[in-house]
Amino acid sequence: MHYLLALDQGTSSSRSIVFDTRGRIVAQAQQELPQIYPQPGWVEHDPRAIWRTQLATAQDALRQAGIAARDIRALGITNQRETTVLWNRQTGQPLHHAIVWQDRRAEPACARLREQGYAGAIQAKTGLLVDAYFSATKLQWLLDNIPGARAQAERGELAFGTVDSWLIWQLTGGRRHVTDVSNASRTMLLNVHSNQWDDGLLTLLRIPRALLPEVLPSSGDFGHTDAHLLGDSIAIGGVAGDQQSALFGQACFTAGMAKNTYGTGCFMLMHTGSSFQTSRNGLITTSAAQPTAQTAYALEGSVFVGGAVVQWLRDGLHAIRASSEVQQLAQSVPDSGGVMMVPAFTGLGAPYWQPEARGTITGLTRGSTLAHIARAALESIAYQSAALLTAMSRDAVAAGGAPVSELRVDGGACVNDLLMQFQADLLGIPVVRPAVVETTALGAAYLAGLASGVYAGQAELTALWQAERRFVPTMARAQAQALMARWEHAVAQAVLPAPPA
Repeated sequence: MHYLLALDQGTSSSRSIVFDTRGRIVAQAQQELPQIYPQPGWVEHDPRAIWRTQLATAQDALRQAGIAARDIRALGITNQRETTVLWNRQTGQPLHHAIVWQDRRAEPACARLREQGYAGAIQAKTGLLVDAYFSATKLQWLLDNIPGARAQAERGELAFGTVDSWLIWQLTGGRRHVTDVSNASRTMLLNVHSNQWDDGLLTLLRIPRALLPEVLPSSGDFGHTDAHLLGDSIAIGGVAGDQQSALFGQACFTAGMAKNTYGTGCFMLMHTGSSFQTSRNGLITTSAAQPTAQTAYALEGSVFVGGAVVQWLRDGLHAIRASSEVQQLAQSVPDSGGVMMVPAFTGLGAPYWQPEARGTITGLTRGSTLAHIARAALESIAYQSAALLTAMSRDAVAAGGAPVSELRVDGGACVNDLLMQFQADLLGIPVVRPAVVETTALGAAYLAGLASGVYAGQAELTALWQAERRFVPTMARAQAQALMARWEHAVAQAVLPAPPA
């Protein structure tokens, strides 16, 4: 019996999962990753802690599975995207903490790029909006603020990477400095039409080319692990950023297929095939996981506060003692009683892009209870996701395609049946939950399996994908449209007027 090992390095934890070749979980291990907050708006990780926790979970998962490294056909990596690591090629030591994707310290540099009129050209090449979210200006900050770093970088003494590159460097004992196209597409340095680092962007952002890893397809030869780490050498065969990996794990391989990951936030991606589409509706274009040299793209939108609204009910309002109680509380009333909640705790993401918006609860009456607020909070996740899918469908139709016909779902909150049914009702299309909801890790395993010959092609992966439950809309479309109109009205109330000059 052969197995696949997926390393899933996330923002809050490192996990490793052993899958059998049918895509079923055999064993898994997880360790929390400490967060570092040097000052407001800054978020960092210790790269050594990333490596230490990830290696420990891989060793633990193999122990739990009762198998040896020689039983693993290949290893896949999926990771938090945009997080930026800079290290010394000779010593392998990081020069600074990793700057995490949430970190906002590079916003002044982004503002200058926008003011200088570069936003359109950058979006045309990279598919991305100019934002501190992405890696390029984080790397620029490191080079400008670590004494001697820029001179070292120009001499070729330093290496930059997103978390996948850092892990591969460690796993291979520094023999491979590589990344995959899906992670590279999140740096704001890759021309996603050619899958090459863009000389014009490197010059504009003052990034020495010698820093950068080699860009490979998402399935292929990323090197072999040092034998002493896991007991034997294992081929690294698949790499993808977490959201692109989840799209792949959901077997969304063709244009028009979409998935939504319900986590702390929500991330929705729609595959657009080999067609690069610039969104007219507030979404970004990103490279999908690409098993071969053939380009593939997706439209992406993110909801800043998804499952985090349940944490707020627990820790802020003390309405529940455990997150698992929210469905029972919400189901104790037949509906939200007219209450609408817009959880814009940190502004609103796609498709609104309103950073100044703040959370609101509207429609309260003397009859409103905690149960109504809990239901409105849960429903807010579905409303935000419905707004995203509507934007995606508009873009798909504008490009000559068809609207999204079903939504595949994963992530922690997708186990909530009430939320998934309400999502289907709002969208008017089926919402499908897979048998294996750990699709982020599964996507990395599948990419590794393709590279190692476990799978003949994507058609075999499509056949492996199985639905656990299909939520079919039961609400009249007129009622759903009226609810969405009320949601948009509530969103408008959440956007604060500009302060007086």
